[in-house]
Amino acid sequence: MKKIIALFITVLTLMAFNTNDSATYKCMIQMKNYTGEGAYIAISLLNPNGEYEQTLYVQGDDEEWYSDITEWWKFQGKVRTDIDAITGATISGGNRAITVLKIDNDKIDKGYKIRFESAVEDQEYYKDDVEFELTTDNLKGKFEGNGFIRYIRLMPQ
Repeated sequence: MKKIIALFITVLTLMAFNTNDSATYKCMIQMKNYTGEGAYIAISLLNPNGEYEQTLYVQGDDEEWYSDITEWWKFQGKVRTDIDAITGATISGGNRAITVLKIDNDKIDKGYKIRFESAVEDQEYYKDDVEFELTTDNLKGKFEGNGFIRYIRLMPQ
């Protein structure tokens, strides 16, 4: 019985000092002023080789238009990961949205990147509207967009 209690205490102690496998970050996306439909935005984790590894969030929940986010769709269309839990409404010109991103801690400071792709119906598609390396400092930063996104800001939770 003493061995079982000792083992139980050891397991509880290890669990108490175990760090989380992932962390959450608030992500504010501020759009540029433009006319037309709301933008679809795919937020992806890229591995150190620049290949898609995971879809973190998608602004836009109508699957009919996902193929307009061309590069992301080449990845997502093949793997067909269920993304229902990580989708939200499109964002119209001049508006902003706040989402929560869950990022594995073992990806930080290891050469991974986050990419924001944007597309608007009957307008342009921007493969790298915002793209930055996933570092400790960048996870508290603000990044200017190259397309429909004016800027994004990340804040640890």
